[in-house]
Amino acid sequence: MTQTATIAEVEDALARERTNRAIVRYWLYLVCLMVLAMVVVGGATRLTDSGLSITEWKPIHGIVPPLSAADWREEFEKYREIPEYQLQNKGMSLSAFQFIYWWEWTHRFLGRMIGFVVALPLLFFWVTGRLEPRLRPRLLLLLALGGLQGAVGWWMVKSGLVDRVDVSQYRLAIHLTLACIIFAYGFWLARGLAPHSTTREAPPILLALARLMAVLVLAQIFLGGLVAGLDAGLAANDWPTMLGAWMPEAIGDLSPAWRNLFENPIAVQFDHRIGAYLLLLLFGIQAVIASRSEAEAPHKRRTLLVLAIALLQATIGILTVLWEVPLATALLHQAVAVILLGAAIAHWRGLKGSYPAVTAMEARG
Repeated sequence: MTQTATIAEVEDALARERTNRAIVRYWLYLVCLMVLAMVVVGGATRLTDSGLSITEWKPIHGIVPPLSAADWREEFEKYREIPEYQLQNKGMSLSAFQFIYWWEWTHRFLGRMIGFVVALPLLFFWVTGRLEPRLRPRLLLLLALGGLQGAVGWWMVKSGLVDRVDVSQYRLAIHLTLACIIFAYGFWLARGLAPHSTTREAPPILLALARLMAVLVLAQIFLGGLVAGLDAGLAANDWPTMLGAWMPEAIGDLSPAWRNLFENPIAVQFDHRIGAYLLLLLFGIQAVIASRSEAEAPHKRRTLLVLAIALLQATIGILTVLWEVPLATALLHQAVAVILLGAAIAHWRGLKGSYPAVTAMEARG
């Protein structure tokens, strides 16, 4: 855009930019929705003990499932060689194996589809000039994070193929957290492309709190990954106490003491509960501070929305424990955790406002 551009030309260029932003934004929303689905299917894979049913990593031709009886027998024989079958599922029928196989295959298939949905439109938008210069490296990073997630997923599965009957809870928690980082990053980019109605800078205290809350939600999700990896949701099924006490004695059974934080199911569930209480407290403080500040109305409404989602998530978490981790409730708990993260990211991004319009800056300069 040159300084000699007419007002009509500038307005036309701004309209095209708004259109391009909308297209890219809705594409990113689709990617985020698929990542949310991926997290839920991954949770089902874990809760149905399906994650080790496919014992090889075939990034390309693994997209084709077994198509004949001979193919199914071959896959089953591979599964029968690992400890999970020999020590836990010995005598499993082929039909039972097919049930867990389809969960894991669906999880991997969805991961591959996310890769295509990111890579192909990204190439198209880039070639057709629909991407602002600032977005190009950011979107390449999003694509790279997706590739890394696939490698981390196989790294996780490998931990359960030798000498143990399930995957490492450390690697599972990392895998889950990285998926949520990808979701958060994609949602951050999308919200930066959205028009925001705010007209003045947000109070610094709200911006600092929003950043902190997004990080703490991610930390809580990591703790949830440890809970899932250790089946710690079944370690205590009373509330508000645990095993009849406010702080169960078994919380420090392991030595050295640090192992309890990551390997003791009682301690891990206890930490996850404390993390939830802390989040609720801080979300409440954030809402109170926002209501008493000079922040604009959209900022205040978002703090209330995030607090409401956090309260819903805590309620679902309590029911998951009391009902001894039924599949549907546990998956809902996992899905709402990602939705809470999205709301926290939307609030943080909203406080910062939209990305500046490139065309408008060019017209001024």
